Amino acid sequence: MASFVDRVNIIVKAGNGGNGCVSFHREKYVPNGGPDGGDGGRGGDVVAVADPNMHTLLDFRLHTQYLAENGADGNNNKRHGRQGQDKVLKVPVGTVFLQEGDGSVAADMSLAGMRKILLRGGCGGHGNARFATPTRQTPNFAKPGIKTVPMTLCMELKTIADVGLVGFPNAGKSSILAALTAAKPKIANYPFTTLTPNLGIAQWKGIDFVLADIPGLVKGASDGAGLGYHFLRHVERTRLLLHVVDAVGSEGRDPLEDFHCIQEELRKYGEPANTPLLAVLNKCDLIQDLTYIQQLQNAFAQMGFQAFPVSAATNNGFAPLLDQVIKLLAVLPPVRIFDEAEAVDASTDMGYKVKQTGSVYTVEGPAMQRLIDSVNFKNTESLHWFHRVLKDQGIIEELRARGAGEGATVRIGDMEFDFVE
Repeated sequence: MASFVDRVNIIVKAGNGGNGCVSFHREKYVPNGGPDGGDGGRGGDVVAVADPNMHTLLDFRLHTQYLAENGADGNNNKRHGRQGQDKVLKVPVGTVFLQEGDGSVAADMSLAGMRKILLRGGCGGHGNARFATPTRQTPNFAKPGIKTVPMTLCMELKTIADVGLVGFPNAGKSSILAALTAAKPKIANYPFTTLTPNLGIAQWKGIDFVLADIPGLVKGASDGAGLGYHFLRHVERTRLLLHVVDAVGSEGRDPLEDFHCIQEELRKYGEPANTPLLAVLNKCDLIQDLTYIQQLQNAFAQMGFQAFPVSAATNNGFAPLLDQVIKLLAVLPPVRIFDEAEAVDASTDMGYKVKQTGSVYTVEGPAMQRLIDSVNFKNTESLHWFHRVLKDQGIIEELRARGAGEGATVRIGDMEFDFVE
């Protein structure tokens, strides 16, 4: 069986746009053909696809860099460059992509077959044929393609289930999952038998729901103790929690103390306080004193929780519990979906800012180097176009407002100019 991995960082990069072409039509008897340079092709996108046949992020731990194909450069005869191929990442259903830095959600792959663009490829640059006008008939410049930058994304697999089973190791969560579904989890009498979240489909009175066994919770789990820290994220989507306690108190444990302990770990992790919860008193077949079971139910009732005595070993007592589960699921909100940020598109960012250091003014912004790369500084028409862009974008006015005067030094990208009024 493949190792279960539910969190990993990857580096992704969309394809660069292809460069526009500078070319002029040449053929016999046409000595002064016009510009015919084609546009560069758009770079490929980085795309995520939710694959229901995948259940772990192990592949992404073994291979962490994913690059989309660059767009091809334009060519003569107005031939446009080929678009770069997308890089498609197949991920398990329930995978969430988080952006480095602010942790915002780039994509929540919550449905099987879902497709989401994570990074958009750079636009191809225009060929010189695009810049021809009645007064500028021989433009000797073209635009380069948009260059994209790598981005680090954190991938987290958050199990999608209607009902989640939580509780201490050996409380019997896996046995309950096996009793209620066709799932076949590994079951044994020692801590951390379950090392991965197990899912199963339960059916009761003609209603199906997804049941998940969330493993590894112990005291201190929210601070990294045991395995719980790695699996607490799997409770975030569940609509209803079933807190399984060992009612017989095996190994000298106190069921009420265990309940409070796990509840505190969920609270520390930040599990929403309004997530409904039912207490499941397992192993009641081993309790001879029925008044003790009633006392446990009363204790949970005083805390505001319904408690249901069951026995996973004998498959008894589940009917009242399942009745309440389907009653609650009928009125509860759907599985939680995380709000997504917009896909990053390097070609749309024309923002800039002006910094002043003495008599030197620096114009910074993602589009500034691209602008400089677009200019043929040996061509008068290209320089005029460059000046118009600076004026249209408000950069010249901003420099004046900052106090730039005749002869002041202006830096844009890797170029340096004298400011001229």
